Amino acid sequence: MPFVKGARRDALSIAYPDLDQFDDPKLEWRRLFAELFGTFLLVLVAAGGGMLHAEASDQVSLAAAVVAPGLMVMAIILFMGSVSGAHLNPAVSIAFALRSDFAWRRVPGYILVQLVGATLACLFLRAVLGDVGGLGATEPGAGYEAWQAMLIEMVLTLGLVSTILGTSSGAQNVGSIGALAVGGYIALAGLWAAPISGASMNPARSFGPDLVGGGFANYWAYLVGPLAGALLAVAFAFILRGRGGGPTARAAGSGSLTPSTDDGITGGDSDG
Repeated sequence: MPFVKGARRDALSIAYPDLDQFDDPKLEWRRLFAELFGTFLLVLVAAGGGMLHAEASDQVSLAAAVVAPGLMVMAIILFMGSVSGAHLNPAVSIAFALRSDFAWRRVPGYILVQLVGATLACLFLRAVLGDVGGLGATEPGAGYEAWQAMLIEMVLTLGLVSTILGTSSGAQNVGSIGALAVGGYIALAGLWAAPISGASMNPARSFGPDLVGGGFANYWAYLVGPLAGALLAVAFAFILRGRGGGPTARAAGSGSLTPSTDDGITGGDSDG
């Protein structure tokens, strides 16, 4: 959106409280870079742990491989959550938008860079480690069908997105401790569900290995399941807390990046 000034801008700012943040593309590019970098780190650990476990299970146990992504997400939320909201997951971006805690116009850009970050992580892993362990792809476990994996992914994502929306709400916001809740949930889900579906809960995390490895046979389960789970989480959040869009939740979902005046940018950024 180009710069708008004067009375017309004042009128638009009433309908679009986040107008200032879209006026300066420097803010949005920082957020997009944060999502790309954060998703790269998440998939690097998640897919990389799966690769190493497949090749050397005596050195990298399944428990370690599934707990590591939770710890990484915890770190990412703490170091860049205020920049972009640290979604790292298309299902989370869509859920925040449905709750009016994130602008819909920003969703396509977030999803695109999340997919790119996941792909870059898998390209890096293949270049360094080679084509081992299926590049950490999430697939239904032995003895399970894709539909079973899809249902597990749906329920797991329901819990994950419920945790994210709940800890970012005005009524239950717990600040930086929210990172512990989200990271802990990811680790807990992986500890029991990884043998069934891989505990992805994230279409971007599953997309990277499938694209680089050239195999999308079961990807539908890791797209439909997380998206359905996110939609259920939004419905449950409405039942539990009513409509979204409060300032605390919007800041958590959109980031609260406020560039200093030394950068030559004026205006604050409370929700994007």
